[in-house]
Amino acid sequence: MTALRSSLFLVGGFLITAIFGMLVPAFGLFSYRAGLYLARSWARWVLKWAEWSCGIRHEVRGMENVPARPAVIMSKHQSAWETLYIEATFPYQCWIIKRELLWLPFVGWGLAAVRSIAIDRSSGVAAREQIVQQGAKRIAQGLWVSIFPEGTRVPVGKRGRYGIGGATLATRTGAPILPIAHNAGEVWGRYAFRKRAGTVQVVIGPVIETAGRDALSVNREVEAWIEGEMRRLNPERYADA
Repeated sequence: MTALRSSLFLVGGFLITAIFGMLVPAFGLFSYRAGLYLARSWARWVLKWAEWSCGIRHEVRGMENVPARPAVIMSKHQSAWETLYIEATFPYQCWIIKRELLWLPFVGWGLAAVRSIAIDRSSGVAAREQIVQQGAKRIAQGLWVSIFPEGTRVPVGKRGRYGIGGATLATRTGAPILPIAHNAGEVWGRYAFRKRAGTVQVVIGPVIETAGRDALSVNREVEAWIEGEMRRLNPERYADA
C-alpha cells in the first residue's frame, strides 16, 4: 500500500509541478508578486496532495514566534517536505539554493522566476558575499530569506556542518533569524521514493536577534537551538550523535 500511495503522489506531484512550473515564470514576467503568489500556491497544493495521497500531516508549535518584519529562516534539512512547508507557510520569500537546481525542468524555472539566490557552493567566500549582497536587496524589498544552513539533506539522526552564510547575512543586515526544527525525515526520507503516513512535528523557535553581534556566535546559537530541539523531538534517533 505504501508503494502504491507513493506512486500516486509521484504522478500527482509531477502534474502539479509541471502546471505551476510554467505558470510561475509566465506570470513572473508581468508581476514579481504574482510569481511569488503562484509559487506559494504550488507548495500548498503539493503539501495537500501529500496529505491526501500519502497521509502526511503536520503539527506546529511556536507560530507565535514568527516576527512581523522580514527575517532569515534557518531550518533543519531532512527531505523535500520542509521546503514545501516553509514556502507555503511564511511571508513571501526568496531561497538560497545551489545553482544546479536552476537546471531542473519546471522547478528550476520557478526558482529563477522568484529571484532565488543561486550560489556555487564550492566558491567559499565568494558564495557568502553573494548571499549577503543579494540577500540584503531582497530583505530591503520586504522579502524573507530562507536557507538550510547544513547545505544539503541530512539523514535522520545526523547533523551536517552549519554554514555561516545565513548568519552572516542576518548580522550584516540586522535581520532576525527564525530557527526551525522538524522530523520530516521520519515519513519522507531525504531521497526516498516511499513516503509513510504520519505526522511531521514542526517547532518554530524564538527569534534570534542579530543586531550588533558577530556571525560566528549567532551561527552557534542557531545550531545549538536546532540540534537541541531535534534531540527533544526524537531522542532515540540522536543518542549517538
